[in-house]
Amino acid sequence: MEELIYDRQLVYEYAKKWAFKRNPKFYDFSKIGGDCTNFASQCIYAGAKIMNYTPVLGWFYKSANDRTASWTGVEYLYNFLTTNSGVGPFAKVVPLSELEVGDIVQLGTATGDFYHSPVVVGFSRGQILVAAHSYDAFNKPLSSYNFAQARGLHILGVRKE
Repeated sequence: MEELIYDRQLVYEYAKKWAFKRNPKFYDFSKIGGDCTNFASQCIYAGAKIMNYTPVLGWFYKSANDRTASWTGVEYLYNFLTTNSGVGPFAKVVPLSELEVGDIVQLGTATGDFYHSPVVVGFSRGQILVAAHSYDAFNKPLSSYNFAQARGLHILGVRKE
């Protein structure tokens, strides 16, 4: 299986373009549970250019009714990225200090329920800056969010057949 470069600049450009509006190619899940992980997946896809069409356990979006849970669900995206040994993007959990533009931060409660997936778009004065949907944001300091814990998902690369 061939490994490809994850294009972090394309992730940044996509996030900047769509942070405050919606790409008509994707359903807006804002009113039915939130759009944050859908937006995070769109950003990852912009940099990866490859989906994993494995039924149930893959990572893809064809329509609102034909997609994997990992495309729109916080925990499902985490599970896919950190265990994917097949086609598509793959990641590892890292300290927030090791994140780069194009990586994902997942915010959670003290009990370990993760509920938000902002995309890293920059850094300023030691602060991580993110883009997100549901509560639309771009270049928003991560520190301005209220969360008990955060985990960083560093995208290591992308595989294609």
